[in-house]
Amino acid sequence: MNPIRLRDFIEDPDGCLYAVSNYDNGERVGCILRYVPDPSGERVNAAGQRYTKYDFDDAYRWIREHKPEYLDIVHRVPLRDIRRVWKPEEEIETIIARDPRVGRLSAILRLSPGTFGCTGSLLCGLEDASSDIDFVVYGDAWFSAQRELKHAVEAGRLTGMSEEMWRKVYEKRVPEIAYDVFLAHEKRKWNRGEIDGTYFDLLFTRAYGGIDPFPGARGEVLGRETIEARVTDASLSFDSPAVYVVEHEEFSRVLSFTHTYSGQALAGETIEACGVSERHGNERWLVVGTTREAKGEYIVSRTLLDL
Repeated sequence: MNPIRLRDFIEDPDGCLYAVSNYDNGERVGCILRYVPDPSGERVNAAGQRYTKYDFDDAYRWIREHKPEYLDIVHRVPLRDIRRVWKPEEEIETIIARDPRVGRLSAILRLSPGTFGCTGSLLCGLEDASSDIDFVVYGDAWFSAQRELKHAVEAGRLTGMSEEMWRKVYEKRVPEIAYDVFLAHEKRKWNRGEIDGTYFDLLFTRAYGGIDPFPGARGEVLGRETIEARVTDASLSFDSPAVYVVEHEEFSRVLSFTHTYSGQALAGETIEACGVSERHGNERWLVVGTTREAKGEYIVSRTLLDL
């Protein structure tokens, strides 16, 4: 079997479903609890099994109470406890059969089999009428999909994001930057859209040949800092975490663990970033997204804002 990677889902012996959030999944898979079997749950799969969906904070509370052995920076499920692995690229045909919009989207983005899939509730068969489409694209195919999304909107084959939807995304993310600043960055990313009135994300995940497990452990925390730095490499800025290699006298990287600040700057641009300084070996990294809503933390492109 291919390695378990970011945006797969796993199931534990009690039927709980977890979203894989890491690439370093050697002996224990880094993930976040999403669905728990519950006879009164609102989500129902094709077999009639009911589940309750857990948000981030409630998931940590549930794990702390029911499975404390899984508790870590993320939830860590031992390989021996994994009953099933869902892979987006392997389940995509089943998903398209249930939701033709996904098939139309993949055709518009001109994606080849094996390069894309869906994660989240669609992957687990637990979607409802309110579910968004979490559309995963692997490796270099993601950048092709990004270009095709831009062309499709400009050509009228897909509708652009409405003002109402942009506001909804902003309010859901609760970022530390003003709405106009948020919008200036988001509109050039081309990683979100709408199809038939349903919101979708284009989510980057590394291809199997490009997986280089990112250290999952925190470094030595040195305190909160705000820096300006020039980005020299933004090739993994849409990954999770988003990685910006920077030119700075003290810091070598800026990382974002919140989707809000993925793709926030291009190579060659100067960023302003506020986060937590960590020491990793001989390097210092500035980490943004040390809490769920990244309170007091942000990344903006000074180059973009100063135009």
